[in-house]
Amino acid sequence: AAIANMMWNWRMLAATGESRFMDVIERALYNGINSGMSLDGTLYCYRNPLESSGEKIRNPWYDTTCCPPNLQRIFASLPGYLYSTSAEGLYVQMFHNSSLDWRLENGTPIKVTQESKYPWEGDVTITVSPAAASDFTLFVRIPAWADGANVAVNGKPAPGVAKQGEYFAIKRNWKAGDKVELSLPMTPHLILANERVRENVGRVAVERGPLVYCLEQHDYPGRESIFNAILPVGTTPARGFRSEFLPDKLGGIVVLKHRGIAKSKPLTDEPLYRTLETANRSVNGRAVELTFIPYYAWANREPDSMQVWIPYTQAPGAGQ
Repeated sequence: AAIANMMWNWRMLAATGESRFMDVIERALYNGINSGMSLDGTLYCYRNPLESSGEKIRNPWYDTTCCPPNLQRIFASLPGYLYSTSAEGLYVQMFHNSSLDWRLENGTPIKVTQESKYPWEGDVTITVSPAAASDFTLFVRIPAWADGANVAVNGKPAPGVAKQGEYFAIKRNWKAGDKVELSLPMTPHLILANERVRENVGRVAVERGPLVYCLEQHDYPGRESIFNAILPVGTTPARGFRSEFLPDKLGGIVVLKHRGIAKSKPLTDEPLYRTLETANRSVNGRAVELTFIPYYAWANREPDSMQVWIPYTQAPGAGQ
């Protein structure tokens, strides 16, 4: 389903030119598709639960074996999702170390390279080298999550405002070796579900860049249940997070750490009904450090509990 979602939105992007479809593609790729396969490429799964009690989810093979060849196909086709062209110029759709040898729609040969450590870091260097000096527009996608993105051309700020969820258009006479430097702030964000999703009321998900994060029992202090964890977010949620790249953890990932609360009384010991005042008092508990890992990397150790949607509190001073 995640692969179909990606392919469908690519066609919607081609039909409309709206970058919001590329945002869906990126989220599906980094979270839904990547999580369908173990990090060593030997185990697969057909579902992406947002919460697990520790049951085994991946297997080496299934009676219905569409997953392995579909993954091979989508990974092999990824270069075709990085760039696109129109009568106006060239679009940079996704960010990845890459080299493109192509031609503009007016027939001019062009070479484009990207250098980046995306999705762990938000700095991207794009080198544009047309065969001959050419007038065209380079459209650089600004992801919807990238608040405060900056764009520079040959070391100077590019005119205009880089707006979230839109393309930043750079129209100029391009010469071989021109460089575009894109800076995307990798600030963690807390995501709320639509209130009609009743199961997620009072909960938040954590994102950093294009990656959705989760809690996995392996990383929870004291091996207490992650389902007793509460995230205190305060009024400026991003200030409470610390990012750290761990090259030896799960193939090399950026983990997010945040102060948390371990409820003094497990949910299983709570009464079925209680007053709001009592519920607010029960938020208090022992301070712990919560470690979030990218969702795609879960279930790559021994089977254990996991959750994406975390209960939160906005108590005064929380998360600061």
